Amino acid sequence: IIWDEIGEDKFEREKVLLDMKQECLEVYRKKVDRANTSRASLHQELAEAEAEFTHLLLSLGERSLPERPDKRAGTLKEQLDSITPALREMRLRKEERLNQFRAVQGQIQRISAEIAGNSDDAPSTIAVNENDLSLKRLEDYQSELQRLHNEKNERLQKVEKYIDKIHSLSTILGKDSSAIILQVHPSLNDLCGITNNISDAILHKLNIMVESLYEEKQNRLDKLHHLGKALSNLWNLMDTPYRDRQSFSHVINLLSVSSAEVSDPGSLTLEIVQQTEAEVKRLDQQKASKMKELFQKKQEELELICKKSHVEIPSRIEMNNIISLINSGEIDHSDLLMSMDEQISIAKEEAFSRKAIMEKVEKWMLARDEERWLEEYNMDEKRYSVSRGAHKNLRRAERARIMVSRMPALVDLLIKMTRSWEAERNKVFLYDQVPLMEILEEYNILRQEKEEDKKRQQSWEKKKVQSQVVFERDNIYASRPATSSRRVPNRSLNGSQDCSAPLNKRISIGIPQMGSNSIYSGNQGIPFFKDGRMTQRKNIFGEPAFTSHIRDEASSTVSIHSGPFSP
Repeated sequence: IIWDEIGEDKFEREKVLLDMKQECLEVYRKKVDRANTSRASLHQELAEAEAEFTHLLLSLGERSLPERPDKRAGTLKEQLDSITPALREMRLRKEERLNQFRAVQGQIQRISAEIAGNSDDAPSTIAVNENDLSLKRLEDYQSELQRLHNEKNERLQKVEKYIDKIHSLSTILGKDSSAIILQVHPSLNDLCGITNNISDAILHKLNIMVESLYEEKQNRLDKLHHLGKALSNLWNLMDTPYRDRQSFSHVINLLSVSSAEVSDPGSLTLEIVQQTEAEVKRLDQQKASKMKELFQKKQEELELICKKSHVEIPSRIEMNNIISLINSGEIDHSDLLMSMDEQISIAKEEAFSRKAIMEKVEKWMLARDEERWLEEYNMDEKRYSVSRGAHKNLRRAERARIMVSRMPALVDLLIKMTRSWEAERNKVFLYDQVPLMEILEEYNILRQEKEEDKKRQQSWEKKKVQSQVVFERDNIYASRPATSSRRVPNRSLNGSQDCSAPLNKRISIGIPQMGSNSIYSGNQGIPFFKDGRMTQRKNIFGEPAFTSHIRDEASSTVSIHSGPFSP
């Protein structure tokens, strides 16, 4: 209409319309492009949302989500709006799972660093693999964390045991346990620091420290055992009184215990070891000064054993030479005492083997003494007199006769035992350096000779007394006047007249001087004939023999007094 009014030509009109069409087309084109761009953006967002949702499902290990919407339902915006809540839920789950992974991995890294001994160098940030946040993976981490917790508890228990042992051993050895623990690691002395020091290196150091303390304990105990034995030997050698031993009684008590049994605090301190060493050193010095006295005591003990057993006593010259060596210090004291102890032990064994024989020998010697006493007693003319103690001698004489009667059997038993002893040991049994068999055989020979002499003497004495009595009786009858032949025998038999009294008196005076009663004394005449030869016996060990001068005097007395005696 406007162009018609204006009268615009056709060419201009077509040109303007063409321009207008081009401008409208350009506007439409821009709108379409914008719409396409918006659609593409929605598709991109939806695809990214879908991809992120799928990735979250995979990373969390979940196959599907119950609230997940259908992909093809509704427009793009509806689909995007429907997936956004589910995506947000998955993101929250992922964050929670990440926190769980971070907590578990953080504890794993911390405990692992403590076990490895790098607790100070533990990383501050924890890298979590977000592509694998599944529950299975989380359970694996939790299992690993539980294993590390168990290992940590075991290590803590080991550390605690090591520390307890260090405290216990330190109290026994008298040491400062805190200083020893600080040598291993400074933080071990703090209660909180124990949990941060459970590495293999710490355990190894604690183990070495405990072993060193055990070794030191054993060494000190061995040293005290050695010192205690030396101390006990020195006490025994020097006869130390009990009150002086009390101060070291705890050291002697340790001789019978092992290292594991020693648990008393302060029982193995260095001070005790040093005190014991000083005491042993002091006693050693004192022993050196008293060595001569100790050796003489040992020598006296050896001589006493030898004297009791009647064996050969060591030479005095040799003992004096040893004392000279002691004074000059040229001989080891311990070796000397050991040698003396060996000699004493050998002497004791020898004495023990000779004990049964020596008991019989002592019994035989006692019987011989009683035999000598009985011989002297039988020669005593006043043995039957009424005197003080005479009844005791009579009882002793009866016991002596019993012992003397048993002597032959005792000697035979001694000979048998001595021969058995010599055959068993292939050496001669010496009694005071004289063979015992020679002594016993000599005794048997002398006993036989004495028996034979006694028999001959009894026969001779009997004949002599009988002849002397007959001679005296004939002299009496020859000197009397023959006024009454009947009265002489009567007076001689009843003993009431003066001529019979001198006869009886001469017999009673002369015959007892021979060591026995007359033949008219009944049973009392037997000891005279039995013991007459005993005065001429010889002693086995050089005892001088008795002479028979008493009997000679008695015979001369009877022969001289032929006339009557005055009352």
